[in-house]
Amino acid sequence: MTDNAVEGTWQVAVSVADVKVDEPAACTLGQHEIAVYLVDGAYYATSNICTHASALLTDGFMEGCEIECPLHNARFDVRTGEVLSSPAEVDLETFRTRVVGDHIEVLLPE
Repeated sequence: MTDNAVEGTWQVAVSVADVKVDEPAACTLGQHEIAVYLVDGAYYATSNICTHASALLTDGFMEGCEIECPLHNARFDVRTGEVLSSPAEVDLETFRTRVVGDHIEVLLPE
């Protein structure tokens, strides 16, 4: 994701070293529980809370661009936040990312 003219505040989320393919990293920024993913060399960030049952997605199984909730196996595309399988029906909130030095920053809405 790129740094376009979007209103918000960039905040340091995680270290680049903390995010590996198929191993997302979690952080809390203010009231946001965030998951940061590495897919095909690009970093993506979504809400870390499943929209179905409030489980931490970073405790789930990730393969390719999909994260699976550890409770009821709902799946989401981490690039877009889109629901891919039930029981979830609501897409994940997504956040823009950028790499600054050895950290990944997330753009939080104002």
